[in-house]
Formats: sequence, C-alpha cells, structure tokens
Amino acid sequence: MSAALEAHRAAGKPLIDLTVSNPTECGFQYDEEAMLSALRNPAALKYEPNPRGLAVARGAVAKYYSERGAAVSSDDIFLTTSTSEAYSYVFRTLCNPDDEVLIPEPSYPLCGFLADIQDVRLARYPLVYDYGWQIDFHSLEQVITPRTRAVIVVHPNNPTGHFSKTEEMRKLNGICASREIAIIADEVFLDFALGDKRHATFAANAGALSFTMSGLSKICGLPQMKAAWLIVSGPDLSKTQALGRMEVIADTYLSMNAPVQWAMPTFLGLRQEFQRQLLKRVRENLAELDRLLARQKSCRRLEVEGGWNAVIRVPATRSDEELALELLARGVYVHPGHFYDFPSEGFLIVSLIIPVQGFAEGMKLLLSTP
Repeated sequence: MSAALEAHRAAGKPLIDLTVSNPTECGFQYDEEAMLSALRNPAALKYEPNPRGLAVARGAVAKYYSERGAAVSSDDIFLTTSTSEAYSYVFRTLCNPDDEVLIPEPSYPLCGFLADIQDVRLARYPLVYDYGWQIDFHSLEQVITPRTRAVIVVHPNNPTGHFSKTEEMRKLNGICASREIAIIADEVFLDFALGDKRHATFAANAGALSFTMSGLSKICGLPQMKAAWLIVSGPDLSKTQALGRMEVIADTYLSMNAPVQWAMPTFLGLRQEFQRQLLKRVRENLAELDRLLARQKSCRRLEVEGGWNAVIRVPATRSDEELALELLARGVYVHPGHFYDFPSEGFLIVSLIIPVQGFAEGMKLLLSTP
C-alpha cells in the first residue's frame, strides 16, 4: 500500500486522503499570537533540570485534571516528549525482557513497535461489538500469564472510539489488583466524546497501580510541540515504588525542552477553542456519513463514542487491503482494518477531521465502488 500510495502521489493524480490524523493540516484556527508569545518566555533561558519536569508545566497538567474533576498531585506527574516516550518509561519500569503486556484488539499499531524496541511481548485481548464496543473480560483473563505485567487500555480506543465504562474500570481494577499487574491508560482522545457524557479519567485511579498518559498532540491539536505526560496512581506502596523507578529513568533522559514547558499553561488554556472546532467537524462528517449510508444497504458504520475516526463495515467479498488498493486507484486513500488488528475482513477506517467537502467527496467514491 505504501508503494502504491507513493506511486499515486508521484504521478500527480488527485487524491482524497481519508486517513489524515494531523490536525495542523485540516484547516483549524489557532491563536497564533498567544502561542508564539508563550514560547518567548525569558524564563526558558535558565536551565532547571528536573526529572519530572518543570513545576509550572506539571501544575498546568494538574489543573487540567482538576477541571475534569480528578485530583492529581504534581508530584505524581512526569513530563515526556510524547506518549510514545511515556510508553517506553512504563515498559522499562514494569518489565524485564520478554515480559508481557496485554493490548486491546482492535487498536492502534504503534504499541507493537514500542514493545519490540523495549523487548516486551504483546498479548491481545479482544474488544467485541454488540450494539457498541465492550471489553471481553473472559478472554482477557485467559491470556494473562505469570509474565504479564500490565493491561493497556486505550480510553477511548483508537480507532473504535470505545470508552471504558465505570463497570469496566471496576472489573479491570479487580483483575489487575488481584494479580499484582498494572493498568496503562492511554487517554489522548479523552476530551473528544461525541455524546453529552463526560467520561472519567484513570488519572486518579486508586484501585490498582495505574499509569495514565496524554499530551498536547490531541488535546490541543499541537503534535509539533512534542509535549506529553505520564501520571502514576494506585495503592500507596506500589505507587511509591513505581515513582522511584520512573524518576531514575526520567532523570537519565531529561528529555523535555524548557520553552514548551513554560508555554504549557497557555497551550492548555487555549484547548477549548480547538476542541470546539474539531468536535464540530467530527459531528458534521458523521452526519454526512450517515446520510450517505442511508442511501444504500451494503455498508454501515459501527457505533463510535469518541475520538477522530469511524469504522465502516463493508462486504467481505475481498480482502480489506485489496479494496483499499482499488479505492486508491480511484483517488481515495483509506486504512484497511488489518492495520488496526481487526480479526476478520470487512472493515475500513476513515478519519473524521478532514474538511467536510473533501470527506463527502471521498465517501461518495468509496460507497460507489462495486
């Protein structure tokens, strides 16, 4: 697919990219003056190494969670350049080589690369679809072994948009606490719920040792600023031990730069306007998708509770990759389901953040493909 996409672009052929995940390419408006001014803080000229990150930035993160109704101490926060780096911190804190971490299926493929780099094995537990997505706890418990160190929860999941419900969080706490394994909660899309309900964060979870991560990339639509964080919570003893180990790892790298740390209070303070624009775009595209789907009977979209993607169920008359290649030849680029470890054929993933007109044109071409 990569070769076909490169050839298509090299030939200068028209392309509607329904996979775009970079918000800075999608026409959203940012307060440029405020953001650039925040990066010109003279305090950034002084070097103040701190393994957890500057207090001003961690305080802004704690304030963000306070506004969501979760009490998080600045002392429990570690700043990182990305959630990818946060994953590496957690894997090194919890795992020896060949230890295992459980990951949901379907899910974003990045974790496989991160685990390989850290010599960690991944085992998969399924999300099942039945009038909405849910965790298959029976299967999850079946794949736990003596080498299992953590369960990853993507909240909401990418690409399914599934939020972990209160009862699911309770069950996860029970399973993990009883087996002395941790919860790793990836919450980069937490603010992008499509319904009226605000879903709880794992950041203050006390039922089991928990590592919760997020960052500016999605919350503020600023992936180029390379700013994320990791929060440790849980029972006092295991939490204290984890904080001590993680401080050694973070102190070894000291990876966060000062200008962005000093700017984080401003960036987080501006997030509501970006989120308003993005959620409006997502809802408009979902409405257009539903309108187009209502005109035919062969395809349908699965329920989505949050995030930036939609999963479309298509007839499994050929492999998802074959269909995606055929669509690319027609000028529409989508992701086949196997990119996200869907266990069977018949699924395509499309982004909901591209401009509405381009999205509608792309979906019309997709749905008119025999």
